[in-house]
Amino acid sequence: MTPDIDTEDSVKEARPVWLTVLRQGENLLLTFSLAGIVILPLAEIVLRKLFQQSISGVAAMVQHLVLVSSLLGAAVAAREDRLLTMSTLTTFLGGKWKTAAAVFSGAFAIAISIGLAVAGYQYVLITKEAGKILSYGIPVWAVQMVMPIAFTIIAWRLFRHCSKSWKMGLLVLFLSGLIVGVGVYPPIDPGNLVLPALLLLGVAIVLGAPIFSALGGAALILFWGDQNPIASIALDHYRMVVNPTLAAIPLFTLAGYFLAEGGASKRLIDVFQALVGRIKGGPAIVTVLVCAFFTSFTGASGVTILALGGLLMPVLISARYSEKDALGLLTSAGSLGLLFPPCLPLILYAVVATTIGAGVTIKEIFLGGVGPGILLVVLTAWWGVKRAPPTAERADLPPFDLKIAGRAIWVAKWELLLPVVALTALFGGFATPVEAAAVTALYAFSAETLIYRDLKILRDIPRVTTECGLLIGGVLLILGVAMGFNNYLIDAQLPDRAVEWVSQTIESRWVFLLFLNLFLLLVGCVMDIFSAIVVVVPLIVPMGLAFGIDPIHLGIIFLANLELGYLTPPVGMNLFLSAMRFKKSLPYVYRSVFPILLVRFSGVLLITYIPPLTLVLPRLLE
Repeated sequence: MTPDIDTEDSVKEARPVWLTVLRQGENLLLTFSLAGIVILPLAEIVLRKLFQQSISGVAAMVQHLVLVSSLLGAAVAAREDRLLTMSTLTTFLGGKWKTAAAVFSGAFAIAISIGLAVAGYQYVLITKEAGKILSYGIPVWAVQMVMPIAFTIIAWRLFRHCSKSWKMGLLVLFLSGLIVGVGVYPPIDPGNLVLPALLLLGVAIVLGAPIFSALGGAALILFWGDQNPIASIALDHYRMVVNPTLAAIPLFTLAGYFLAEGGASKRLIDVFQALVGRIKGGPAIVTVLVCAFFTSFTGASGVTILALGGLLMPVLISARYSEKDALGLLTSAGSLGLLFPPCLPLILYAVVATTIGAGVTIKEIFLGGVGPGILLVVLTAWWGVKRAPPTAERADLPPFDLKIAGRAIWVAKWELLLPVVALTALFGGFATPVEAAAVTALYAFSAETLIYRDLKILRDIPRVTTECGLLIGGVLLILGVAMGFNNYLIDAQLPDRAVEWVSQTIESRWVFLLFLNLFLLLVGCVMDIFSAIVVVVPLIVPMGLAFGIDPIHLGIIFLANLELGYLTPPVGMNLFLSAMRFKKSLPYVYRSVFPILLVRFSGVLLITYIPPLTLVLPRLLE
C-alpha cells in the first residue's frame, strides 16, 4: 500500500494545529476537485440518456477542474518532497557534498518555480483583459490564477525542503535570488548567457532538481534569451492541461488507486493462485498477471511494486524460486501493464501525438497496445516458468479444484469485471473517453467502498485521492511546462531539420527502426516515461511519418522501449523502488533484472518489426 501522507508526517514531526488543519484542507480541496471530475461527466450521461438534456459548459468545467487538481496535486507533491526527479546521484553522496548538491539544485528549482509563477501571472492578466467567461458567470482568469499561486507555493516548499539549517536557508535564498536577479537585470545580452545558463541548469538536474524544473527552466532560458514573452509558456501549459481528452488520465488513475488501496490485490492473487498456482511456474504466472492488471489502471509501475511486493514475494519464495529470480520477476513485472488500456502513458501519447497533427485517438492507441502487451506478458511469464525449479509445484496447496477456483472468482467478480466495464463504456458508443473513464472510476469506488467495504469513505477516500492527485499532479506538471519547451523547438524548426537529416542519412525504413530502438533505449536510461513522451514524441513522430510508419505502431514501439527504461541500469525507476521496497543493494537488483531485460528486449524487436501485432485490432475495429 502507499503510505498515509498525514499519518507518516505526524510521526516525523509534531505540527501546530493550524498547520495540520491547513494540510487537511489542502487534501480535501484536492479530493473535491477530483470528485468534480468524476461527478460532472456522470451527470452529463444521465441527463443526456434520460432527459435529452445537458449541463451548460460541462466539458469546459471538467477541463478546468483538471487544471486545478493537477496544480493542487503538484503543490502536495512539493509539500511531501515527492516531485519526480531524473537524477539518482544524490543517493551516492553524503555529508557536505550532499548538502552542496541540495543547495545548488534547490536554488535553481526555486528560481525556475518563481519564473513560472511570473509567467502564469502575466498570462492571467492577458486573459483577464479578454474578459472570457468559463460558465455560470465564472471568469476564466479566476480559475487560471491557480497557476501562479501553485508555482509560488511550490517555490516556498522547495525552499523549506532544501533549508535544513538557517545557514543552508540563507545560502539557498542568496543563490535563488541571484539567479532571479540575473534574469530580471541581465549584465550582458541574454542571448550570450543562454548556453552557460543551460549548462548550469543541467548540473542542477544531475544534482537532483525536479524534472519539471529541467523542462520549464529550459523553456524560460530559451524564451528569455530570445527576449520573447514568457507568458507563452503559461499559455502552452494551460492549453495542454485543459485538453478535452486529458481528463481521462486522472479518472482512470483514480480507479487504479481505489483497487490498489482496497483489498483487490489479495482477491486477485487468490483467483490466479487457484487457477494456475499449483503447476510449475504457476506463481510466476500469478505475479505477471496481477502486476499487469494493476499497472494498467494505476499507470504507475512503482505503485504496483510497492503495493504488491509484500504479497507476491512470499508466494514466489515459498514456491522455491531463488531470491534473485523472485526479485527480478517482481521488479520487471511492475511495468508490464503499460501497454494495456486504460494506462496513463497510452493516453498521454495519443494527446501529444494529436497536438502535433498525427491524429492518433485514444481508442486506436488502446487497441494497438493489446497485442504487444500480451506478447510481453507471455514472454515474461515464460521466463518465470523456465526459471521455476523442478520442485516448484506447490506442495502446500491442494490439487486444482474447480470449486475452489470458482469460489475465488466469485469473490473477486466485481474487480475482475472492471476491465469489461471500462472497455464497454469506451467502445460501446454511449460515452466519450472522459465519460467512460468517469464510469470506471465510479465503478471502482463503489466496488471497494460499498460492496467489499475495504475503504471507508470518510477515513480512507481523502487519503487515496490525495495519493492519486499527488501522482497526477507530478505528471501533468511535467507535461504542462514541457509544452512551452516543445513549442520553442517547433518554432525553431528542430523537428523539420531532424527529419531532413535522418531522411538524407538513412534510406531504409528497417534501419531507421533499428536506430530508433537504440535511441529510445538510451532515452529510457536517462528520462522517465512521462517527460520522454512530451519531449521526444514531437521529434520522432515526423520522422516515422517520413518513413511511412503508422503513428499507432510508432507509439507502441516508443512505449515498449520506454517500458524497458524502468528496468535499465543504472537509473531505471523500478530498480530504485525495488531496492528500497525489498532492502537490497542496487547492484544486486541490477543482476536480478538483467536476464529478463534481454527477454523483454527480444519482445520489443518483435513489436518493432512485425507491425500487424500492433495494427490488426485498430484496423479491424476502426
